[in-house]
Amino acid sequence: MIRYYAREKRRLVELPELEPGCWVNLTPPFAPDELEDFARRLEFDPVFLTDSLDLDERARYERDEDVRFVLINTPILNEIAETENEAVFITVPIGMILTIEHVVTVSAFETPVLNTFLENKLRNFNPSDEKRFVLQILEQNVYYFLSCLKKLNLRRNLIEKELMHSSRNAELKQLLSIEKSLVYFVNSLNANELLKMKMKRTDFLHINGDEDLTDLFEDIIIDNSQALSMSNVYTNILNGTMDASSSIISNNLNLVIHRLTIITVVLMVPTLISSFLGMNIPNGIPEHPLAFYLTVLFTAVFTGVLYWVLQKRRII
Repeated sequence: MIRYYAREKRRLVELPELEPGCWVNLTPPFAPDELEDFARRLEFDPVFLTDSLDLDERARYERDEDVRFVLINTPILNEIAETENEAVFITVPIGMILTIEHVVTVSAFETPVLNTFLENKLRNFNPSDEKRFVLQILEQNVYYFLSCLKKLNLRRNLIEKELMHSSRNAELKQLLSIEKSLVYFVNSLNANELLKMKMKRTDFLHINGDEDLTDLFEDIIIDNSQALSMSNVYTNILNGTMDASSSIISNNLNLVIHRLTIITVVLMVPTLISSFLGMNIPNGIPEHPLAFYLTVLFTAVFTGVLYWVLQKRRII
């Protein structure tokens, strides 16, 4: 699906057809040969579009004569996370193609970063200003990474509280899902940071003469480094939490088995005594009129002594 957008009266409006200076957004589904025809129409390599739809593609930039291509990774909510214990968030690529007259974005999924622009949630952006527009996409991408990291950390804290009084595996599986998300985040943020550093060093966006855009790009790089540091810290905390949780679950299980064993030992005494007096002693005790009460009393005393001994030795 190919849609065209332009900024009119401080709002983003959809255009019926391609116009100079507009923003072109491509999202699935695509008709057969639609991508190749569109690339041929704007005179750039169709590989730029197909690479942007590859989930395993790493962040990079390329230049083909007057066309520039930037690919970054962005987080999205994993729709199958709740059913298959997969990662809560995954990362997918967003491709940005800068032609002489247009900015083209393409992704295999609907991404919250691009939706921010499509839903007019961001002020002071204009697709015709390609340099600032690309930087704003990079900026919103970092902000969304930070937002997802905070959600993951909050979720980890809630699960950690449940683990303190639980011996189930469900919470550990949830922590594993969070750990998978953090692995995606660390790899993507690291690749995005290297990409931005190279873009700044080579002046890929031609912004060195503009102080405002240069400062904005430096702030984006700093925020990306902060997000990467947070991902590494949360990953280390999560690893420690999972190790500690495994020990807690094992300890809770040992306590349950310990209590069941003590209950079994204590209850074994009345059974043993009644068995001996009822079947194994041929001295007439069962025929005594107070035999039942004496048996109960003896059993209670013996059980109490056994309980006192176990408690004295701190076994209970």
